[in-house]
Amino acid sequence: MTIEELQYGDEIPVAELLAKARAQLDAFAGTVHAVIGFWDFPVSTMIPLLAEYVGTHAASLRSVVKCEHKYWSRLEQQRAIAEYPPFGVVDPDHDQHPPTGVGYPMWVKPVKSFSSDLAFGVEDQAGFAAALARIREGIGRIGEPFEFILDQLDLPEQMRGIGGRACLAEETVTGQQVTLEGYVYGGETRIFGVVDTINRTDVPSEDRYQYPSSIPVRVADRMAQIACRILGQVGLDMTTFNIEFFYDRETDTIRVLEVNPRHSQSHAELFEQVDGAANHETMLELALGRQPSLRHRRGQYPMAAKWFLRRLDDGIARRVPTRDELIAIQRTIPGVTVDVIINEGTKLSALPDQDSYSYKLANLYIGADNETELHDKFNRCTDTLRFEFDHPPT
Repeated sequence: MTIEELQYGDEIPVAELLAKARAQLDAFAGTVHAVIGFWDFPVSTMIPLLAEYVGTHAASLRSVVKCEHKYWSRLEQQRAIAEYPPFGVVDPDHDQHPPTGVGYPMWVKPVKSFSSDLAFGVEDQAGFAAALARIREGIGRIGEPFEFILDQLDLPEQMRGIGGRACLAEETVTGQQVTLEGYVYGGETRIFGVVDTINRTDVPSEDRYQYPSSIPVRVADRMAQIACRILGQVGLDMTTFNIEFFYDRETDTIRVLEVNPRHSQSHAELFEQVDGAANHETMLELALGRQPSLRHRRGQYPMAAKWFLRRLDDGIARRVPTRDELIAIQRTIPGVTVDVIINEGTKLSALPDQDSYSYKLANLYIGADNETELHDKFNRCTDTLRFEFDHPPT
């Protein structure tokens, strides 16, 4: 099934998508050995249901939703760890103030979204009210289909009435942002990579993912122990995962940002360039019921990054790099792949899969021998890529 039909429509008709997927499975003449997918909602929640339908390996729907529902995930973390920020639930349709015990600055976000859509950092009461106004406008697109998934589960008392239209408010945490990638097989958790998330300094948007991480090994080990406790608490098994953390070097403290019951497709090429195999391979082995066989530092480059080429202002693309120009860049600069994600005539504010502060124009995957070369290759790419924009109509 294509990403366009799964995520990019004005609505996400989960029941229809599940029916279409089941029909494809029923029509297959051979044996179905696995059902796989690495995209966020609704794919992440369709996999458990479809795997159960055909009797293949996957995490349980309950454990997946415990991770994906941001408020439920925090409640589960409370039972297993101490490394989380103050948080509370918000009803965007009725609440006018943050939850008791959650102070500014804070983030307000729907309990289910992807790519940081409708997630807002707020500094005061005015910002809180403005964030809820923006969230109310768009929360139904993912919130309503997510409620369909919640209806498939017998929810605990603490979760009754907290559906897909709820929001999470949590105090802002700072520090170095890193992601642990790993898998759970037979209840045993293994980490296969730690990736840095490096954010921009002008707006709270991601600048790039860089692998391997620069955090000390002892810190990564502490994060791995925290991950094991969380995953054991939610009962996640037979799946890849990624958990995002913040590490404050000054205070030597760790905080959990988010738990995702799937690997990151954004990291796939980074693992291939550095380790010699994409994390998709681990997903496939688990879906087939096999213990994954990991590769380590067997790739072509010692380090790699996924860079996001962004524009802060809205616009309509008058010119984007041509196919021949992209081929020339990739031939001239070894270890580079450029994925332009807009077309001529694209209005940036109409793009799916965007955060609340900027617009992605292209993804640049770069492998290099060291960090200096990594930045040099990125600068050579951006000096060559030609984008031109017109202002959108008022």
